[in-house]
Amino acid sequence: MIKKAFHLTYTTGRRIVIAVIGTSVLLLGIVMMVTPGPALLVIPAGLAILAVEFVWARRWLRKLREMISQRSAKNHGERAESHR
Repeated sequence: MIKKAFHLTYTTGRRIVIAVIGTSVLLLGIVMMVTPGPALLVIPAGLAILAVEFVWARRWLRKLREMISQRSAKNHGERAESHR
């Protein structure tokens, strides 16, 4: 009984700590979009922290990675065409 209560408390506490830290980093990244700072590095870091515990954050992080990959491939193709 005590072991189960400890596990429940530990799991809930861990989720809360990850949620607070991840949300803080994510919000800091959003603020950096309008103020000077590396928002494009901080926002994925915040999502990665949240993705440790939350499925919705994993999905957002996956979509963000796909979007960055597509833009990178598109830009790479445009640069290659401009050099020909």
